Amino acid sequence: MSDLTFAFVASDAPIAQTARATLTARYGEVPLEQADIIIALGGDGFMLQTLHGTQHLPAPVYGMNRGTVGFLMNAYNEDNLIERLSLSEETVINPLSMTALTVSGESHTALAINEVSLLRAGPQAAKLRITVDGKLRMQELVCDGALVATPAGSTAYNYSAHGPILPVGSDVLALTAMAAFRPRRWRGALLPKNAVVRFDVSEPRKRPVMADADSRQVSNVVSVEIRSEPEIRHRLLFDVGHGLEERLISEQFV
Repeated sequence: MSDLTFAFVASDAPIAQTARATLTARYGEVPLEQADIIIALGGDGFMLQTLHGTQHLPAPVYGMNRGTVGFLMNAYNEDNLIERLSLSEETVINPLSMTALTVSGESHTALAINEVSLLRAGPQAAKLRITVDGKLRMQELVCDGALVATPAGSTAYNYSAHGPILPVGSDVLALTAMAAFRPRRWRGALLPKNAVVRFDVSEPRKRPVMADADSRQVSNVVSVEIRSEPEIRHRLLFDVGHGLEERLISEQFV
C-alpha cells in the first residue's frame, strides 16, 4: 500500500486548498491519469463534481470532508492516510442518465449520481405525466416537482422531499413527488433499477418546468427520460466501519 500513488483535488474553499497543500507535501502526488487513488477534498458537491470529472479513469475516489455535511466524505485527518486507505471499504455506484427535450426542440443529456429532478419554473404548479417502461402510470401529477433518485442519492434531495432512504445494494430507484397537489398526498413509488422513467410536461409554456441532473440544469423542458447506466461505475472508498451502506442505515435513526 505504501507504493500507491495519489492525486489530490480540492474545492476552491480556502480550507480545502490548505488541506491539499499540506497533504501533497506530506504524501506526494502524481497527475490524475497516473494515480492509483484520487483524494477529493471538499464537500458532497465537490465529490459529485470529482466523480463526474474522473469517471473515465480507473482509480477509486477517497473523499475527506472540507465542506459542510460530507455524507459522501470521510473525516479529515492528515495522519495515517496510508493505513486508512489500506483498510478502506469500496462501494460501486451507477449514475442515472437524463435526456431532456426542450420547448425549442433541443435535446440535452447529462449524468446524475444523486438524482434527476424536475421543478416548476413559474408561479403555477407543474403538470406532469409519468410513464414507466413505456406504460402510462400516472395521467396527471400536479406538483412543485418530482425526482428519480439512486440509493446513493436517496439521503439528499429525495429525503428532504420525504422520499425513502434506499439501501445501497437494493437495485431500486425512488420516484418522489414534491408538494403533490393532485393526487393529494401522493409520495411516489419504488421502481426497479433498470426501469426507464419518462416525464412529459403538460402546458410547458404556461407552466414552465426545468430539469436538473446533479446541478446540470435544462430550462423549459417538454419531456425528460431517465434510466440507470450500469456500464458507468463510480468507485468510492470509505473508512472501515463507515461505508456508504452503514451511513444510509444510520441516517434513518437520527
